[in-house]
Amino acid sequence: MLAQQLWQTNIHEARLLAAFIDDPRQVNKQQMEQWALDFNSWDICDQVCNHLFRKTPFAHQMALKWSRAQAEFVKRAGFVLMAVLAVHDKKSGDQPFLDFLKIIQQESQDERNFVKKAVNWALRQIGKRNLSLHQAALKTAEQINQIDSKSAGWIATDALRELRSDKILSKLKTARDKQ
Repeated sequence: MLAQQLWQTNIHEARLLAAFIDDPRQVNKQQMEQWALDFNSWDICDQVCNHLFRKTPFAHQMALKWSRAQAEFVKRAGFVLMAVLAVHDKKSGDQPFLDFLKIIQQESQDERNFVKKAVNWALRQIGKRNLSLHQAALKTAEQINQIDSKSAGWIATDALRELRSDKILSKLKTARDKQ
């Protein structure tokens, strides 16, 4: 209730606080939809997705839905959810993230800065999850790189640079060796 009251103030800092104190077990799809429509900055979008929405049972579903939205920050929220789920969702197997990669490729031509940065972030985080998804993310990035689009070129080039870096390859190898 307090989180809702804070959110309704429409004050930037109050909305950030709302994301930190709300109980994800009490969040429903209607609240997620309403708050997403209220997003008006990248930091509110990212903080709400990372600290609240990713912890709900609807996170994967909303990531898929929002990634196809027209509204800039709603669409960003879809890809931010993909990125933070790739890092924090330890229970899911590879399939949801393979599904995300298909959408990442389809939506990689969105030229809006806040969207393309989130698309890139999701691609990179999925590729760092494990060796199997690393290979799938590299393939996706290479396919995106073939698209005649400034945004797609930037997304692919940046993702390939990070995913092919010695640091990431070493982390993935170390993680594999521990299994």
